[in-house]
Amino acid sequence: MPTILNPYLSFRDNAREALNFYQSVFGGDLRVSTFGDYQASEDPAESDKIMHGMLTTPQGLVLMGADTPNSMEYREGSAISISLSGEDEAELRGYYDKLSGDGGSVTVPMEKSPWGDVFGMCKDRYGIGWLVNVNAAQGTTGAP
Repeated sequence: MPTILNPYLSFRDNAREALNFYQSVFGGDLRVSTFGDYQASEDPAESDKIMHGMLTTPQGLVLMGADTPNSMEYREGSAISISLSGEDEAELRGYYDKLSGDGGSVTVPMEKSPWGDVFGMCKDRYGIGWLVNVNAAQGTTGAP
């Protein structure tokens, strides 16, 4: 599987509503996981918020999104990140290292995630957020 580049939209408390809207526009299969599904937040108020959503359309479009945890800054209108996913860990770690180095910063270190993939987040020197996911098993395309 080649490395895939996907837009990743951030929301504050309305990711489910937005992703359902995009599904009504584009059609396709929408899969969502909550923070509660993976015990990914210590705040019980966030358990039903979307940790990861992925809409895949019959035409091959992929749109990902999630609710921004209350502990993280959220600025409406600039709420987009870029997601890289695939199976070549060396290639993806190389991208992550280059993006987070030389003026960039690590947001989440590249390590095994609760959903079984190797995952990390960083910002490049231009302030663009990147999500990098190394699929643990063939047939997956990012977080659950």
